Amino acid sequence: MTGPSSGAGAVTRRPSRLPSPMFVLRKCVAALLMLAFVVVVNFFLFRVLPGDPAKAFAPRGRNADPEALRELRDRLGLNDHWTVAFGKYVKSVLSGDLGVSFSQHAKVTDVIAERLWPTVLLSGTALVIAAVLGVWLGARAGWRQGSRFDKLSSNAAVTFYSMPEWLLGLVLLVFLNQYGIFPTRGMNDPRSTLPAWLDVLWHMVLPVTVLAVVYVAEYSLIMRSSILDERRADYLTTARAKGLRDDLVMRRHAMPNALLPSMTLFFLSMGFVVAGAITVETVFSWPGLGRLTYDALRGPDIPLLQGLFLVFSAGVIIMNLVADLLMPVLDPRVRAA
Repeated sequence: MTGPSSGAGAVTRRPSRLPSPMFVLRKCVAALLMLAFVVVVNFFLFRVLPGDPAKAFAPRGRNADPEALRELRDRLGLNDHWTVAFGKYVKSVLSGDLGVSFSQHAKVTDVIAERLWPTVLLSGTALVIAAVLGVWLGARAGWRQGSRFDKLSSNAAVTFYSMPEWLLGLVLLVFLNQYGIFPTRGMNDPRSTLPAWLDVLWHMVLPVTVLAVVYVAEYSLIMRSSILDERRADYLTTARAKGLRDDLVMRRHAMPNALLPSMTLFFLSMGFVVAGAITVETVFSWPGLGRLTYDALRGPDIPLLQGLFLVFSAGVIIMNLVADLLMPVLDPRVRAA
């Protein structure tokens, strides 16, 4: 009698490309623990901010009557002991209620939901453009190491990656504002005769350019480093020996493996898309979560700041979890490890 594996018709099972259930469970538990840690830090972090929210949001500001300020603090829960306030906060987070904004006089969840789409539109567009352009520039620079293109693109990438986003935005405003080519404030213009979608795209040109330039530099540097690690590999030498053109070797063989670090960066960057770019949105008065964060800090609007920080952190943690779960699928070496 022959074993099931010795016959001619034996079926060889291919290893699964999916991560093991235990691996998924470990990553999900780690993400939940990190989110719980964020909730704890989120509560205490904004309790130590300078300023008195009651005086900032009282009808008469700092000249308000002391009795009125005391009543306002009681109503806002600012006089509660930290243990009582922390218990209320955790209970509200678990129920999906992030409280009421001091400055917006509306539920924090509604305020954040209203500003979420402008931020996703702005940062998401810049991220997609930067990922495509940065990967192409980095791959070409790394494949032709030492060439004039490599030197120019690498030096430019290091320069722009080191430049603060708000500084680049201010430079564009100084040089372009005098010509009036592109709008420099807001998301749309009520006086515009353009269709609504085209007016929004026209207002996106400058802030998207600022964000994309910085993101392009990051992707270019990482992709260049990955290509340099792959370009001398044995499997590429074999591909060249088969008579394939050099550009074809890069596209078909080198780039799929070199893309893995850039893919990880892309998913991690998607988490920061929710956070948006606070400085860029502030410079260009873009009505997103970044500008909302800047306005909330001026209060300080504690419930709104806590809600924003929680949303930002949750976005990063979730996308980090997605990247961890996808990497074993994309790279067999991760499964083997």
